[in-house]
Amino acid sequence: QVQLVASGGGLVQAGGSLRLSCAASRHTFSSLAMGWFRQAPGKGHEFVAAINWSGGSIYYADSVKGRFTISRDNAKNTVYLQMNSLKPEDTAVYYCNADASILVLRTVSLTSWGQGTQVTVSS
Repeated sequence: QVQLVASGGGLVQAGGSLRLSCAASRHTFSSLAMGWFRQAPGKGHEFVAAINWSGGSIYYADSVKGRFTISRDNAKNTVYLQMNSLKPEDTAVYYCNADASILVLRTVSLTSWGQGTQVTVSS
């Protein structure tokens, strides 16, 4: 099982930017699809973005399209989420996750979650 550690969260004003990183322990990282998700207080995990193993297929939630960019560096076993034009409604704990199937990520059909990173956007 791949171990994932998300980092890069913080407090930012509306309109600001943050870049999240997720480092994976598994050497087979490059064969996995990777995704970012978020969980606001009292809500379930919400799909944010996903990228396939090669970076050739990328998907975004409508709520972040045009503002967030997902990317990956297979040499560093790391996936990134560049978040621009942040809004207060983006406030949540952000998680990364991995699966062989990008469809599993897009439908949030996941049962195991690692430690997330808090993103707080003030108005």
